[in-house]
Amino acid sequence: MIFTANHAAAAVAVAVPGVSLVLGRPKSSPPARIPSVVSPSNPSSNICLPLRKPLYISNLINPLAVRPTLRCHAYEANRSEIFDFSEDAPAAAEAAARKVKIGLYFATWWALNVVFNIYNKKVLNAFPYPWFTSTLSLAAGSLIMLVSWATRVVEPPQIDFDFLKALLPVAVAHTIGHVAATVSMSKVAVSFTHIIKSGEPAFSVLVSRFLLGEMFPLPVYLSLIPIIGGCSLAAVTELNFNMIGFMGAMISNLAFVFRNIFSKKGMKGKSVGGMNYYACLSILSLLILTPFAIAVEGPQMWADGWQQAISNIGPQFIWWVAAQSVFYHLYNQVSYMSLDEISPLTFSIGNTMKRISVIVSSIIIFHTPVQPVNALGAAIAILGTFLYSQSKQ
Repeated sequence: MIFTANHAAAAVAVAVPGVSLVLGRPKSSPPARIPSVVSPSNPSSNICLPLRKPLYISNLINPLAVRPTLRCHAYEANRSEIFDFSEDAPAAAEAAARKVKIGLYFATWWALNVVFNIYNKKVLNAFPYPWFTSTLSLAAGSLIMLVSWATRVVEPPQIDFDFLKALLPVAVAHTIGHVAATVSMSKVAVSFTHIIKSGEPAFSVLVSRFLLGEMFPLPVYLSLIPIIGGCSLAAVTELNFNMIGFMGAMISNLAFVFRNIFSKKGMKGKSVGGMNYYACLSILSLLILTPFAIAVEGPQMWADGWQQAISNIGPQFIWWVAAQSVFYHLYNQVSYMSLDEISPLTFSIGNTMKRISVIVSSIIIFHTPVQPVNALGAAIAILGTFLYSQSKQ
């Protein structure tokens, strides 16, 4: 075993049976010396060595077991090595692992959302019934989780009345936001819906400031100017502008901000994780949405529209419906797993940055015509979102 003594230390002591070894540096300016290596058989013996470099001391050797004599081998090192045994090292490693985990959540969340938006728009182009489409998305997620609980693939959550009471406002906000976004995409291009929905941080700040009393630094408020300005410029220059589509995106922004805030509050002190939390949310939202969907559209409209879509698209339309329903549940499930680790405002930032990939992919796939000034508005809004995220750090 090698022991290293650094002469910068004030004093270092090594204790072994029969030997007292003290390495130290006196307060005076002369070079540090090793005070004593004392043998029990000869207390008067005293060995002093100059200590100008780090000193390595090997194992103490007792060559003759029958004699109490001890021998100490020491030599000066050519270089010194400093080992950081700080208590902050494990915390830093844990923080780095947490950042990687959140990054993976975000990447998966964004990819699944892109796929959902593509299939959702295909379904709405052929079957323009957003209330029914929204209901199918919630029904698919509810079925997936019920089967997962029944087969014990996922451990069922332990819920009570207090949990359901806290979940109810979240479910109401989630239902409104989901239907409003789907109505918007049924009326306008996917890219336009997501450009307007990139203004969500503005809603988040305003709600947090005026309803929750949360204060923000000045750069946060200033970053909202390009977000609002960019969204406004994109709206007024949209070639296929539709007021219902625009208002649907705005209502969805506000509803999802409340959903995220209520979700974070509801998850505090609860043993239900993000996956099961969103599963319960989907089931409760499905119960809320179904009667309204029947009242607004109705089974007769759905049957006629379904038959028309099958005749125009073919059997692959069924695959589109199944894909958009499943991917809707998956991307929301991953996003709620992320919400376990982050704040509602950070969630809104990630949700907005995700729209960059959705906007670009939808423009490419659907060949959406975009005017230069419209693209400029989208770029300004996205830049504002970036500035907002930087000001929050």
